[in-house]
Amino acid sequence: MVDEGHTVEIHHPPQRGGVLGFVTKYIFATDHKIIGIQFLFSTLIWFAIGGFLALAIRWQLAWPWSDMPIFGNWLFAAEGGQITPEFYSMLFTMHGTIMIFFVVIPVLAGAFGNFLIPLMIGADDMAFPKLNMLSYWFMWPAFILMTMSFFSPGYGPGAGWTAYPPLSVINDAIPGSGDAQSLWTLGLVFVGISSMLGSLNYMTTIIQMRAPGMTMFRMPMTVWALFITALLQAFALPVLTSALLMQLSDRELGTGFYLAEGLSANNATAVAGGGQPLLWQHLFWFYSHPAVYIMILPAMGFVSDILSCFSRKPLFGYRPMVFSICGIAGLGFIVWGHHMFISGMNPVLGLTFMVSTMLIALPSGVKVFNWLATLWGGKIQITSPLLFAAGFVAMFIIGGLSGIVMAATTVNQYVTETYFIVAHFHYVLFAGSVLGMFAGFYYWFPKMFGRMMNDTWGKVHFVMTFVFLNGTFFPMHFLGNRGFPRRYADPYQYEQFADLLPMNQFMTICAFGMAAAQLIFLINFFGCMFFGKRAEQNPWKANTLEWMADSPPPHGNFTTQPTIYRGPYEYSQPKRSDDYWPQFEP
Repeated sequence: MVDEGHTVEIHHPPQRGGVLGFVTKYIFATDHKIIGIQFLFSTLIWFAIGGFLALAIRWQLAWPWSDMPIFGNWLFAAEGGQITPEFYSMLFTMHGTIMIFFVVIPVLAGAFGNFLIPLMIGADDMAFPKLNMLSYWFMWPAFILMTMSFFSPGYGPGAGWTAYPPLSVINDAIPGSGDAQSLWTLGLVFVGISSMLGSLNYMTTIIQMRAPGMTMFRMPMTVWALFITALLQAFALPVLTSALLMQLSDRELGTGFYLAEGLSANNATAVAGGGQPLLWQHLFWFYSHPAVYIMILPAMGFVSDILSCFSRKPLFGYRPMVFSICGIAGLGFIVWGHHMFISGMNPVLGLTFMVSTMLIALPSGVKVFNWLATLWGGKIQITSPLLFAAGFVAMFIIGGLSGIVMAATTVNQYVTETYFIVAHFHYVLFAGSVLGMFAGFYYWFPKMFGRMMNDTWGKVHFVMTFVFLNGTFFPMHFLGNRGFPRRYADPYQYEQFADLLPMNQFMTICAFGMAAAQLIFLINFFGCMFFGKRAEQNPWKANTLEWMADSPPPHGNFTTQPTIYRGPYEYSQPKRSDDYWPQFEP
């Protein structure tokens, strides 16, 4: 029952027929923990696929038109192991699509969101368990359609992950990509439906199912970040899904939402009245800029909890940290036009988008300052989760600073089609979101699987990843300053870029080193799942509520109704003999 504090008493859902069968428990699961792990395993598979596509891109830029060894000879068999210009367009389209829509968003919001939210607020499950199950299974049509588009006759979808019309709408604009582009579009529609179902569940669960005493300002930053992320998804995803359906309608039904007068999807007839290609850009970026924060805010929540735990200090400025997340999310909805500075917009409108974009630096600066203040003077415990969390902070600063530079309209017009942009969003999304993701893996692995990951190999994984990611992505700033164009399969045909080939070869070698580091992670992850040291109930001596449950938690999460007495960051309290004071201890 709901009380005045908007909480419910915990209850354990009845198990029909006694013990759940394998299919009911692990396949068509309604337990939030199993659904979170389903998202986790699915995204790890796509992470490997997306990473391989990135290596193929880097190979072409380092050794253009040469045979790619091992998998290249199989994947590009029709071309004798070589990457063609059309196939290169498909590679960067699918790499961006997979990493954003099938890896970063599902693992941060889907896997961690599902697993952690009920545990961290004291609920037994999500508010709508069957809807939660559907949110995962709606990803499978997307998985299937995206795979079909990859292996469709021709070269697959090649309009870029942004899918700008008319290139993405006219069937013969890209040779051999007609059916593939339609399958790609429909696949993203299912991704949008999955995320909308999940966001509805997250918001309802957090608002209505908190344990007694768990006020909003006693929630950990992870839950706050996932709550704001759910709000972003709920308001932004319907726009993208509608835009995708209109694009699919243009391609398959001959409508003219995005095509100017005189064009049609098959060039057979003119479009009556005409459409507006820029309409797609507005709708797409109205979602896709908030999507940047959908991909970074959960990692910010993880990092806040992890830094506080391993510095054994209260999180510095808890309420400002909450308000800064809200500020980042709010500003994220009004800055989409900075992706369109070269589209011919009115200079006054461009100035508005420029100023609002720069304002995001203020709440972002609050977060960075508070993270550093949390570490300052703490009893630092050097563990794998802490290293990845601290690495996130360092890399987020680099990505954020380059974002401020590009927010200036005069600068943006020169760098927008260069590798400076590629450097920026890889520092935000790989060096940022993915390092936050790894911090979460190492931190909550004991709670998920009841065993500890090997910390020594975790530190090796961090050092290799940190060194090689900077070797891969930082030189892209220099390439961008030289005007090196992105999305070109062979920029060296232009004389001014010929001397940049050695730098690209160095970056590609670092990219392969970074891939090797992820093999260490995968071996550590799956090996320790079966052979790792048994985890204690609370191995990190943390304060948040999920550590009250067993490792791994049972069906229903808690054996007794948890009650919350304080905030989540009461570390090193002078009146305590221990250096931590869990939320659930009287």
